[in-house]
Amino acid sequence: MVPGGRRNSCCSSAVATLAILLSLAAAMAARPAPLATRAAANGTCQSRVEPFGYKCEEHTVTTADGYILSLQRIPGGRGSGPSAAGSKIPVLLQHGLLMDGVTWLMNSPNESLGYILADGGYDVWIANTRGTVYSLGHTTLSSSDPTYWDWSWDELASNDLSAVVQYVYAQSGQQRLHYVGHSLGTLIAFAALSQRQQLGMLRSAGLLSPIAYLNKVASPLALAGADTFLAEALYWLGLDEFDPTGEPVHKLVTDICSQPGINCYNMMSVFTGDNCCLDNSSVQVFLAHEPQASATKNMVHLAQMIRRGTLAKYDYGNAADNTKHYGQATPPAYDVSEIPDDFPLFLSYGGRDTLSDPQDVSHLLQVLKSHDGDKLTVQYLEDYAHADFVFAGNARERVYAPLMAFFKLQDK
Repeated sequence: MVPGGRRNSCCSSAVATLAILLSLAAAMAARPAPLATRAAANGTCQSRVEPFGYKCEEHTVTTADGYILSLQRIPGGRGSGPSAAGSKIPVLLQHGLLMDGVTWLMNSPNESLGYILADGGYDVWIANTRGTVYSLGHTTLSSSDPTYWDWSWDELASNDLSAVVQYVYAQSGQQRLHYVGHSLGTLIAFAALSQRQQLGMLRSAGLLSPIAYLNKVASPLALAGADTFLAEALYWLGLDEFDPTGEPVHKLVTDICSQPGINCYNMMSVFTGDNCCLDNSSVQVFLAHEPQASATKNMVHLAQMIRRGTLAKYDYGNAADNTKHYGQATPPAYDVSEIPDDFPLFLSYGGRDTLSDPQDVSHLLQVLKSHDGDKLTVQYLEDYAHADFVFAGNARERVYAPLMAFFKLQDK
């Protein structure tokens, strides 16, 4: 069970990213079982990389707290040899909430960042956080054990990200790497960088739909989830694992969708904002792989951010439990201004994004106001919403080309 404060927290963000695209076909149905089973059995390399002519390697890394994480490596572009990586600069791609590494391979090789970076001369590494279908292993725990799900994004920042960065750094001949995160993948980067973790192993961070503050979230379904106390409902159901395809979560979201003023017919827009440029050819790929599970505790933590407007560690709900975990009565804050002013950052956000809301991004930029001007690149796309940054058919020209140009500046 999630400790202490779970009874007193609410979970808007749990719903908010609950299968960002949970049904691109506008239905609250689980992903098709035959496709999902086949994808899980084959693995990402076999199902999404090798069929397009790329070499691909499957790796695993174990975190300090025993979670065994899956990593995929694309060492070179289409048609390159098995030792294509050579002295190429590594790039680590980190997906968002309720997704997995296939996020970066959802569209065609000409449209998806994972392939584009490999063809552009980078050594590409794709992370899969704990709880996703390829990262369910643990040195002592089964994923059916409630203790397995006793974590939030605190642990993703301190343990998962740390282990993966160190592994990639070692495997690539101690070359510093670029980092790219989307949504929750940006939050864990902000947390880690603010505590100056692995700075010596990183060249830069590209942060798409950046999330550090969430109190201006405008997603109607996210806000409805907060008002209906979804986290508490999940707690009393005894759900330590938040599985978007499971019946209890399906029923709760369906109930939310029946609330006055909530129209869930267009599930994409209700969750993420009105995305401008999605490539519909990715629908079947999405349904074969997503959504993924997360910890209910992780959802509660995100909800705490929405309600309080804070960027802090998980709140256990009372002074005694917080003191037990942190040595103080309230959770320690993450101070984004502690990120070194000369560390290169690329931030790209959208005017229609209701999860990484422009007002919250403005707050973030204000906190980063002392950052060196030549080390902070900010891109604003007025017509982009949350999912456009990883699924849009035109993201190559609008987001990925500027991002790669930013990388080239740091490669010198």
